[in-house]
Amino acid sequence: MSAIFEYKGMLLEGAVVTVLLAVISLLLSIVFGLIGAALKFSSAKGLNKVGGAYTTFVRGVPDLVLMMLLFYGGQQLLNDFGVWTGLWGYIEISQFLAGVLTLGFIFGAYMAETFRGAILSIPKGQIEAALSVGMTPWMVFSRVTWHQMVRYALPGFTNNWLVLIKSTALVSVIGLHDLVWNAFSAGRAVKQMFTFMLVVMVIYLIITAISDVGLRWLERKYSAGVRRV
Repeated sequence: MSAIFEYKGMLLEGAVVTVLLAVISLLLSIVFGLIGAALKFSSAKGLNKVGGAYTTFVRGVPDLVLMMLLFYGGQQLLNDFGVWTGLWGYIEISQFLAGVLTLGFIFGAYMAETFRGAILSIPKGQIEAALSVGMTPWMVFSRVTWHQMVRYALPGFTNNWLVLIKSTALVSVIGLHDLVWNAFSAGRAVKQMFTFMLVVMVIYLIITAISDVGLRWLERKYSAGVRRV
């Protein structure tokens, strides 16, 4: 245990990076999810197909492969395009940015399906009634759809968030000094890998437990006044 106390600062720093990575990726995934859901509801066949291709592509390619493609291949393509057009010089994608973009893109597809299912759960009569009194599509979304969509989406949203937190461990593969990377480095240095990985497990459990409590509170808030059957 003395080794844990010796490297506690390193572990704490890694935990902070992991939480920041997860939160920013979540926000980006919500944006991608709303866009993806809007595309899948679009009456234009082309946009509808784009939304379907997005979710199908993400579900068919491993998360780690997408992360490696973005970090290595995406950076190369970006710099080649800059040289070809003369618009910019060398651009380096950091491990943190690559992790955020990849996780946001991946979980945006899952969020899109979650939001789509939630919107489909809203009675069509409410939306038709709002449109009949002259509400614009944006007013319908903000006043009728949004709050009910959040309530219906929260169970799936919670599951996506908990899986996203665990998926942050993948970013250590591309060199981000997150919780897993720092614990692995410390464990290897003192030859106590099992002990440090056990600590990582406990920290992840604490993060997910706190998240679960917060999301349950949010679910109760949005379900206030709703009769359960």
